[in-house]
Amino acid sequence: MLDSEYNKKVNEMKLKGFSKKTIKTYIFYFEKYKQSNLTRDEFIINMINKNYSENSIRLASAAIKYFIGGNNVLVPKKKKQLPEILSKEEINKMINTLTNLKHRLVIILLYSAGLRVSELINLKVKNINLIDNTIRIINGKGGKDRITILSKKAKIELKKYNLNSVYVFEHNKKKYSEKSILEIIKNAGRKANIKKNVYPHLLRHSFATHLLENGTDIRYIQVLLGHSSVRTTQIYTNVANNSIKKIKSPFD
Repeated sequence: MLDSEYNKKVNEMKLKGFSKKTIKTYIFYFEKYKQSNLTRDEFIINMINKNYSENSIRLASAAIKYFIGGNNVLVPKKKKQLPEILSKEEINKMINTLTNLKHRLVIILLYSAGLRVSELINLKVKNINLIDNTIRIINGKGGKDRITILSKKAKIELKKYNLNSVYVFEHNKKKYSEKSILEIIKNAGRKANIKKNVYPHLLRHSFATHLLENGTDIRYIQVLLGHSSVRTTQIYTNVANNSIKKIKSPFD
């Protein structure tokens, strides 16, 4: 591939609204592929043999296809795995183990509004509406804006918090990093003695599943999560259906 074609593809990703993280990942895997001197399928098979994660293999396949084109790039079939979730009790336990209000709010907003970690990091004070109880997400995944809910309990906590900054979560006038958010979540999980692998997106999974269990229409949940297709949201129906086992028959 010529340098001009390569640069054109990189610029094209920016124009299409690819996130910086996705662009960086695509470039990383495509550069590895070029340096390998292997065919496309050989490169992917080599990754499989070296026990790369399924997600890494799929990203590498997508990167090669994007830069080179063609429909015959080997892509492993995606496994249909149900997302793990936290119970409401576990989430409350995590929140209650923390004395730092800012750290408590990290967990509260990730869970109560179903935010992605990138959306939390980029959340500006001006985009929280304390009157309408809404949060406006600007330039979310895929460059899309959306409105999600602000919980009444979250609002009470926010009113105790200093909101005289640009971003909701700042340190030394710089917004929090993804690493900082992960450390807060991991620390809360350890303090709450939760044995599951606790990470930010687990709170988003829990938000969606608990809404379904409460009887919220899946199409509303799709909008709140910012999913382009309801099919993406439907994975949570399988998790929510686990609660069926708890229902007592009227015959018993």
